[in-house]
Amino acid sequence: MSVDERQAPELRVQKWIGVDGGSIAPLKLSDVGTGPKILFAFQHWCRGCHLHGFPTLQKLHGALSAKGVGFAAIQTVFEGADENSFEKLRANQLKYALPFAFGQDEPPAGATLPTFMEDYRTRGTPWFTVIDAGGRIVFSDFHLDADPLVKELGQA
Repeated sequence: MSVDERQAPELRVQKWIGVDGGSIAPLKLSDVGTGPKILFAFQHWCRGCHLHGFPTLQKLHGALSAKGVGFAAIQTVFEGADENSFEKLRANQLKYALPFAFGQDEPPAGATLPTFMEDYRTRGTPWFTVIDAGGRIVFSDFHLDADPLVKELGQA
C-alpha cells in the first residue's frame, strides 16, 4: 500500500458530469463531502479498470456512501484520447450504477499529463486515492483491498 500523508491538492479537473449525466461546474474536494473521500482514476479502454477497478469502486460505494464517505471518478486521459472521450463518462457511470460525479481530465495545453495525475502523483489506471476527513492522502495506489477499508471507514 502506498501512503502519501500529504494534504490533498485541490482538484483542477475542468469537465464533469453529475448524477444525471449532465454537465456540472468543476468539482472541488469540498463538493465530494466533508468526511473521507475516495477518488477513482480510470480510462474507458483500461481492461483492469473494468475487471477490478470499477467492481471495487461499486463495493466501496455500496458499503460506505451511507456512512458519509464521498466519491468521485476521474477519467485521466494520458493516452487514447479518441477512445477515452468525455462521452464515455456517462456510459461508465450507467454501466456500473455509480450515482456520483465523473470528471474528464485531459492534459492542459503544453502539458503531457492530466492535472490529477500530476497533482496526485498517480502512475496509471485503475488508481485509487483515499483522503481522510482531515484532507490528508492516506492511500494512493493501483490496487485497493476493499474489505479492510470498508471495515475501517464503516466504523468511523
